Amino acid sequence: MEKVVLAFSGGLDTTVCVKLLEEEYDYEVITACVDVGQPREELEKSQNSADTINTSKHYIIDARDEFANEYISRGIKANAEYEGYPLSTALARPLIAQKIIEIAEKEGATAIAHGCTGKGNDQFRFEAIIRSMSDFKVIAPIRELNLTRTEEMDYAKDHGLPLPSDKLYSIDENMWGRSIEGDVLEDPKNIPPEDIYEWTKSLQDAKDEPELVSVEFEEGVPIAINGEMMKLTDLIWKANEIGGENGIGRVDTIENRMIGLKSRENYEVPGAKLLIAAHQALEELVLTKDELRFAEYMSTLYADLVYNALWQEPLREDLDQAIDSMQSRVSGKVVMRLYKGSIMPVSRESDFSLHSIEQITFEDKETDQREVEGMIKYHGLQAANYQKLNR
Repeated sequence: MEKVVLAFSGGLDTTVCVKLLEEEYDYEVITACVDVGQPREELEKSQNSADTINTSKHYIIDARDEFANEYISRGIKANAEYEGYPLSTALARPLIAQKIIEIAEKEGATAIAHGCTGKGNDQFRFEAIIRSMSDFKVIAPIRELNLTRTEEMDYAKDHGLPLPSDKLYSIDENMWGRSIEGDVLEDPKNIPPEDIYEWTKSLQDAKDEPELVSVEFEEGVPIAINGEMMKLTDLIWKANEIGGENGIGRVDTIENRMIGLKSRENYEVPGAKLLIAAHQALEELVLTKDELRFAEYMSTLYADLVYNALWQEPLREDLDQAIDSMQSRVSGKVVMRLYKGSIMPVSRESDFSLHSIEQITFEDKETDQREVEGMIKYHGLQAANYQKLNR
């Protein structure tokens, strides 16, 4: 019997996929869950579900440090936000897919499967990596059999499969953010209930006094928070905690999915919002005006590539090189003021600062103010000539 490796979370879709792959596709199923910072109980759920279903083998791969150092760090340096929110799910999918490929190669499998439906983005993100980085056959049982969620529930009951908890919402979570969708959230006219949030406090419950948070960067990557040096995974969780306590990082947006659907999405990204805002504040101090404009363009392009399942696109690698070159000077410290959902820089310092107090001060006598008059005369010369002709 041929083997298939299934990207497995223990949720309804992937649980149903195990039996479908056995009964409808005649495969021996190996399940794999990649740890990119999801809750411990989610990993335990995947193991318990795999044990209950009696899959031939189940893997849990710890990829937290790799996710932080090789993916999130790039997202920070690029200020990667798609339609106003930092990418979390989209940033993790390429890594998860590559880890699944490694397991499939190790196990001698002939196919890789996922539980994505035909309406979302993740089917693109998994399959783009699998198809471009390997020769494995891709199987998507939920999409291929055109199953609804109700049909999946009935199938699970008929086959004695463990059903997911009574959660109303579909949640994807890693250390860089939480996405929450489904149930009452599907209708944009409904106000999100408070119980969808776990990482962030409401504005009413957030701290009553402003909090100052310092973030230190080295070549665009955060290395310390409030003066404490720590590895990036720990720093991200610390930023999530601080941001969440101050009501930072709630996003409610109408998102444009890859297949053209508009989808109401809710996100919690407190640490990402804090670190990207601090990073941008430091860039303002050390990059030139033209570099900042180009960085803004690259940021949008980078986020679009990641969101649209094009991590393997050579342009993304080209952008990384350009971004890394500019980030070589993005080192220093920023102090951010957090208060009930607002976030703003109040202090910045860097050895690479392009700001000169001596030049900008009103007390400067060495720079002769009169010398700028010639520059002013020729400023907008063509526009001035145009206006004279029209007069």
